Amino acid sequence: MTDRSEHESFLATRTGLLTLVLLCGVQFLDVVDGSIVNVALPSIQRDLHFSQQNLQWVASGYVLTYGGFLLLGGRMADLLGRRRLLVAGVLLFAACSLAGGLAQNEATLISARIVQGIGAALMAPAALSLVTTLFKEGVDRHKALGIWGAIAGLGAAAGVFFGGVLSEGPGWRWVLLVNLPFCALILAGVFRLLEADRPDRARRGFDVRGAVLVTGGMLLLVYALIKAPDHGWGSARTIGELTTAAVLLGAFLFNEARSSHALMPLSIFRVRGLAAADATQLIAFAGFYSMFFFLTLYMQNVLHWSPIQAGAAYLPVTAGLGLAASVSPKLFARLGTRPVIAAGALLSAGAIYYLSRIPLHGSYLADILPGLIVMSLGLGAIFVGATVAANAGVPADRAGLAAGLLNTSLQLGIALGLAVFSALATARTNHLLAAHAPRADALVGGYTRALLASSIFLAAAALIALRTLNSRGEPTAAPDAPPALELV
Repeated sequence: MTDRSEHESFLATRTGLLTLVLLCGVQFLDVVDGSIVNVALPSIQRDLHFSQQNLQWVASGYVLTYGGFLLLGGRMADLLGRRRLLVAGVLLFAACSLAGGLAQNEATLISARIVQGIGAALMAPAALSLVTTLFKEGVDRHKALGIWGAIAGLGAAAGVFFGGVLSEGPGWRWVLLVNLPFCALILAGVFRLLEADRPDRARRGFDVRGAVLVTGGMLLLVYALIKAPDHGWGSARTIGELTTAAVLLGAFLFNEARSSHALMPLSIFRVRGLAAADATQLIAFAGFYSMFFFLTLYMQNVLHWSPIQAGAAYLPVTAGLGLAASVSPKLFARLGTRPVIAAGALLSAGAIYYLSRIPLHGSYLADILPGLIVMSLGLGAIFVGATVAANAGVPADRAGLAAGLLNTSLQLGIALGLAVFSALATARTNHLLAAHAPRADALVGGYTRALLASSIFLAAAALIALRTLNSRGEPTAAPDAPPALELV
């Protein structure tokens, strides 16, 4: 990239601002596509004659490969060039959006969503690592990551809203086809604003064995978490899948400790607070995403709201996220990231606990809106704070890996939360139905049990956050890696 003086703010320039908008747009697109199809599923089922069993793969197929390939995508960005991987990911994402939007049968749509997740896994870490390398440590990076966190956080709420609008308007196919003009804009911006980067010839070695082990292990882990509610947590199949995933990931770590061209140099975890920041995001988003999921089901299945009404209910969340994103960087400079993340998690835990008390005939103004507004403030603080803390002190040549780890924690959190809390909700609902409770009462009982568990996860995230790096914006150097673990 073009050299800038030590004191010049890249974010203050027109090019810098446009670059940040471009990169945030990439993450927004990835996150939105994780949830935009959810409210369109009934229309998809009717139009393409999906079986109930296969319908879930329209949503979970994307999450599966997105989460499974993120580590590989992050390291490939470091080794092969970030702009190059970003372009490849956008092209693959666009092609799959077109194929899915035009699909005429189950197999085509599911296949398109699965491969679309791979495109997203190439895009997201490349974009985040560009943010952390283009905007230097300090105020610029805190502001950039604050905006990044707010925009990415908006995706979870916006996906539900846009999915409802599009599926009730032009039709479900547009929840995928709408990606095409945005992909075209992103590609135009990439070639206009980002200079070409070339892979370092000194790093030509590629850890093929490690790539196979980590991708296989991550895919199997996410798959097992997605399917656990169907097969049962104690079933031989679930236990076998989780055990095999653990063996593959253990073999991956053993391989990385011995490889001279490690895909994930273990020295990355010598960066202070990185592991704690990733763990905080994983546990927190297990609770956050599940809250959106069960609250949406409550609105539609119990209160009988339309998809557009349910989506519109989350619009106030955007205001809270925007406020948190603007205030958090100022708090980082005064207090550091650690207390902001912990306070945000506690705030969210209280808000989701409030939502866990939704009644059978709930009111939006009294029972839902207050919790959503407070939760959005905490969500913004956690997302922005964890992103800043996880990238503080990361060497530039490992920014893609750090971004891949952070995004992986988010996707694993989503898969873990939906698997665990869906099992809790289903068990509670079935118990109430067996006791001859009315169906609506049984559903509310299940949803509130899951939301209560989500609030407990957020409280646990607050405790884990106390182990994160308390970054105030000063440049921090990552400790030197031991010779055996150096990236060569």
